[in-house]
Order: sequence, then structure tokens, then C-alpha cells
Amino acid sequence: MAHREIGQLSLADGLVAERGRNESLERIAALVDWAPIGALLSGLHASVRGPKSYPPLMMLKALLLQQWHGLGDVDLEAMLGDRISFRRFCAIALDDATPDHVTISNFRRLLVAQGLADQVFAAVAVQIAAAGLLVKRGTLIDASLIAAAVKRPRPPQDVETAETPARAEGSPSPGAERAPSKLVRSPIDPEAAWSKKGGVRRFGYKAHVAVDAGSGIIRRHLLTPGNVNDTVPADQLIIGDERAVYADQAYDSLARRALLKESGIKNRIMRRANKHHPLSKRHKQRNTLIGKVRGPVEQVFSRLKGPLRWARVRYIGVQRNAAHLALLCTALNLMRWATLRPA
Repeated sequence: MAHREIGQLSLADGLVAERGRNESLERIAALVDWAPIGALLSGLHASVRGPKSYPPLMMLKALLLQQWHGLGDVDLEAMLGDRISFRRFCAIALDDATPDHVTISNFRRLLVAQGLADQVFAAVAVQIAAAGLLVKRGTLIDASLIAAAVKRPRPPQDVETAETPARAEGSPSPGAERAPSKLVRSPIDPEAAWSKKGGVRRFGYKAHVAVDAGSGIIRRHLLTPGNVNDTVPADQLIIGDERAVYADQAYDSLARRALLKESGIKNRIMRRANKHHPLSKRHKQRNTLIGKVRGPVEQVFSRLKGPLRWARVRYIGVQRNAAHLALLCTALNLMRWATLRPA
């Protein structure tokens, strides 16, 4: 289907232009070269048959607004209808119709199905790199648990959780505790999984990110079921052009030490002790110094779970939630770009 022609400004648009200004959105709009991103999306809704659809680039900008403001589809529909700054960012004239929540949901479904959310993230990352904002002195790697959208399934009776009252001394043992990967799954979202941290079991997914030390730009992201150990996808988060990799003890392994050495990348992963090799005083001091450097990666998760309201995933399944993470990371990078280099 052909795309609608929107954004033809009228006299009314000129009269209200100053009243609908949002400096943050205007900085982002001016910094990004939207043409290659629009070309990337041009194949969506491109059939010559059927009613005209909204331009894909306009729809993508609407999804970015959704991430920055933590909106649901219905709320986004309302905001596009009456917030002038939203219309200006999406290039929607006052007399243009705006997409409803069903159209927004369908567009996002297409974006997921064709893997375009990751491609948009990559296209924005290329522009950020071309702007010279990446420091590349180090990559900060970390992961965080994100609760599932569905209700937590009840664990089997022979598994103790943090909510299970302690057994009375001398009472019979209920049996050996199962590994997190063996706990019951949700019939609604079977890809969500249990994990355990600090003695507390949580149910959902795990977001993994690689952040450029110095700029705070997210360079890579991954989403896995919650039971995937942090260290499993870690090598995919190493870019290859950084001077060093910073991470906590969960990522320490002999194989990763060897990989970093072979790649000419400094190993700044906190050393992990074991029963045969306790940490020396030097290693404890080294861990403390690394912890101070890798602190900014926690700010990424703080923003995701705070202003962007992603303490709980919104969708069912890895694919849809991974695409959502790509949009969230794109939105964060655009905000960071505008902060580092205002238009």
C-alpha cells in the first residue's frame, strides 16, 4: 500500500509553532540524519494495493516517543492527537490524522517480524560513532533481571523460594532444591524463566548491555531468559575495538582472560575467588578500582527501569521483548547524544 502524505504545514501550524516547542526533541531531530533510517524502513507497508498507510519513519518516531515517556499504545495515540511537541517531532501537521493504538501495535509487530528494531539501533549507532562521541577506552558489561509481563507461576512444592517460610529445626527435608532452569515455566510465556540472586528467586528475562566507558553510549544489547548465566552471552558483548573490558566477578573465567589477551584488550574483569584460591589483597584492591570504573553501566539499568518504566517487560516471548530492548536502547542513545552534543 502507498504511504500517506503528511507534514504539509498550514498557517495554523505556523501560529502554534512556538507554543509546542520541546528543546530536547528538537535537538534530537536536528542531530539525526533520518534519511538512511527512513530508507531502511521504506519497504514496510509498500504494497500498491489497499488504503494508504502512515509513513514508516513517522511511525518509528512515534515509537521512540513511546519509549522516552513510558507510554502504552492507547496513551501514545492520545498524546499524538493533542500534544503539539509530539506532532512536531513526527512531522504531523495539525490537520493530519494520527495513528490509533491498533495501527501503532501493528507497525511494531512488523518491526519485530522483520528484525528492523536492531537495524535501527545499529543505524543510529553508526551516526553516533561518525559524530566522534565514542571514547573506546573501555566497554562496561553488565546484566539485569527484568520481571516477566505475566504472573509468576508457582514453583514446585519441593522448591524453597525467598517467600517460603523457613522449616522448623528437625523437620523433614522437602528434598533437594532444583536448579533455576528446572523450575516450572509459565504456560502463557514459556520463554520467561526463573533465576536466583541474593537468595531470592525472580521470574522473567535478563537484559545484557555493553556500554562505552566515558560516553555512556550503549554499543550492544541482548535479551535472554532469566535463567541464562551472565557469563554465557558475554563474549557477544565485546566489541573488539575497545582498550579494555570492565565487568564484575560473574564474568571472570580462564577462557575469557585468554580471549582478551589474544585480542589485545586489557582484562578489567573483577577477579573471582574460589575455595582453592582466595582473593589476595592486591586482587581485592583491583576489584575495588574496577568497581568504581564500571559504575556508569548501572545508570543504564536505572534509566531503563526508572524514567523509561521498564521494570517489567511488556510483551510475551524473547523476540518481541528483545525488539523492545533495541528500541529502548536506541531511545537512550539518542538522549545521550543530545546531551553530549546539543544541536
